[in-house]
Amino acid sequence: MDLLIVDGYNVINAWPELIAVKDNLEYARDKLVDILSEYGAYKGFRTIIVFDAHMAAGKSVSQTLVGELEVIYTKEGETADSCIEKMVYYLVRQGERVYVVTSDLAEQMFILGAGAFRISARELKNDVASTKKEIKENISRKVLARDRHELGNRLGKDILKRLDAIRRDGLD
Repeated sequence: MDLLIVDGYNVINAWPELIAVKDNLEYARDKLVDILSEYGAYKGFRTIIVFDAHMAAGKSVSQTLVGELEVIYTKEGETADSCIEKMVYYLVRQGERVYVVTSDLAEQMFILGAGAFRISARELKNDVASTKKEIKENISRKVLARDRHELGNRLGKDILKRLDAIRRDGLD
């Protein structure tokens, strides 16, 4: 399973809908976690969101959430960038396929040099939007298919064969 590591505050400061609510930083973090939880589950990513501890006073160092999503608050005095760099260096050497979301140019250069893939916050936003659209279309198709009440879908094969024979032979 591919790993998606996200610089949380970098994304919050890049997405207009999260910038709009960043006065309530806890709400902005929760909203980002919700968005990436759905996105990661649909895309098949194990997702880690990293937040700087100084912006989240009183948070524990690591908090595992539902499924394949983990939220990490760095240790006091550690930046999200340095935490991400350590993870990337270790995980790439373990043979993991790692994607890192950040728009920080210096961080992107390190990520590429370490052998991981970089995704800008804007690119992630676009992919999240197209993924939401794809999910919605898939749900609509399934609902339409489910709501069709065709007789043939509810009859046994033996009855369908007999009805088909009657149809072919006619009702003379």
